[in-house]
Amino acid sequence: MQILSAPMNTQNSLPRQPANFYSGENWSAEESLGYLLRQTMSALNRAIETDMRPHGLTAVQWAPLLIISRGGNPTAASLARDLSTDTGAMTRMLDRLEVKGLLTRSRSEQDRRVVVLTLTDQGRELTTRIPHHLARVYNQQLSGFSNEEFVQLKDFLRRIIANRVGTEE
Repeated sequence: MQILSAPMNTQNSLPRQPANFYSGENWSAEESLGYLLRQTMSALNRAIETDMRPHGLTAVQWAPLLIISRGGNPTAASLARDLSTDTGAMTRMLDRLEVKGLLTRSRSEQDRRVVVLTLTDQGRELTTRIPHHLARVYNQQLSGFSNEEFVQLKDFLRRIIANRVGTEE
């Protein structure tokens, strides 16, 4: 396990202190960061699913296809880990993608325990379209944001992600 130092405040070199935005007395689910982030992801997934419907893909099926298209020989287990799902659910999703003719699975010649995931021609062609769908949906969801707000939003989200360093075991 790699041990990382605590995130540093960009204004000085002191470690960041935990925020005090919430308390047990004033906490409400509808105003919690987790709730708002989940609602944001739900809205994005619904919009992506609508946009991908002509290709027969659900909102969660495009990600494994893109990861496989980028190489690196991902496995069902690594895809599950990267996409925060369990291996059983990932295996069932890969079954559906295989039935749709978008990928094939075969045993590795080097290690028979490993299942190699390969996109079919149809799967490769579809993965060239997916980024265009995602860009369209994300741009729609960001309607009304200025460029500065967009950059700031991404910076805020990166700071939240960086704050988890040192809290994982």
